[in-house]
Amino acid sequence: MGSIYKRGKVWWLKYYVDGRALYESARTPDHRVASNLLKEREVDIAKGRQLIPSRQITFRELAQDVVDDYKINGRRSLPEQEIRLRLHILPAFGNRRAVSIGPADIKKFIVKRLEEDASNATINRELGLIRRAFNLAIENQKVAAKPLIRMLKEANVRQGFFEREQFEVVRKHLQKELQPMLTIFYVTGWRFSEILGLRWHQVDFEAERLYLEPGTTKNDEARLFPFTDALRAALTAQKDYTDRVRRKYGVICPWVFHRDGKHVKGFRGSWKKACRLAGVPGRIPHDFRRTAVRNLVRAGVPEAVAMKLTGHRTRDVFERYNIVSDRDLEEAARRFNQLQDAHHSLGVSSSNE
Repeated sequence: MGSIYKRGKVWWLKYYVDGRALYESARTPDHRVASNLLKEREVDIAKGRQLIPSRQITFRELAQDVVDDYKINGRRSLPEQEIRLRLHILPAFGNRRAVSIGPADIKKFIVKRLEEDASNATINRELGLIRRAFNLAIENQKVAAKPLIRMLKEANVRQGFFEREQFEVVRKHLQKELQPMLTIFYVTGWRFSEILGLRWHQVDFEAERLYLEPGTTKNDEARLFPFTDALRAALTAQKDYTDRVRRKYGVICPWVFHRDGKHVKGFRGSWKKACRLAGVPGRIPHDFRRTAVRNLVRAGVPEAVAMKLTGHRTRDVFERYNIVSDRDLEEAARRFNQLQDAHHSLGVSSSNE
């Protein structure tokens, strides 16, 4: 027979399997809910179902399972997820026993990240990782349950984009070896992981195309972007730099973007400094994704073609990124004035007289 007892404000279960006592947090202050959970465990024991002795498993082990899962499935966003785990999630939960993490702990984590000025979208990506860790743990029979994790509303979706002069100033303040990469961000609007993961065999100077192979994109579809003048110049400059590194150090680097032959996996510090010196602090590289969408639409590129170039599968996300700026509104007013002037010159009245 099992029993329940209170530890702090939360009820815990104690039950026996083959004469061995197992302990499990009910993750609730509600005595009735805890009692019902104990009855479920007793039914499982009676039917011979395997129960999980999860008391000593830490969240760090669950996090490693997530990393391993990303590696097994070849997920391109692994570097980003490892950064989220290392900087924010593991400091909060790494050494905690997985079964001791409850809804109150998740709420404390959310409050702390909000105080650190993280956006709702950023926090949701981190909560998604935590949820994934517990889901995998349940699949692997390391824990029996997961804490309730409510995602935040993303009404504060970032709306940033770069005007050309802003982009050029930020690029000027980056290290020289990173400047071509920023041009590719600005022109293509491709994702952070897609651009940092580029290898030289994906750059075809003869056909003048930049390729993303199937399985390397978020939606697993292949993609290409024909060279523009800016793309050609940026990639040529990067190829010249790569050739100089090869001659100087004897290093053959497969990566398009590197520092002296070492793959660039991130540039957070350099980016923040460049934005601060350019007078646009707080901007993020993902702003270039929105910028590219808007630039393509401004240039009159058909929507279906623009979505193919930038890698947007759904129209709603594409439309959300097609941001209207003050400059767009001013241009609309200018065109309206031209129309009115044309009507007057033709003797057409703009009112019903």
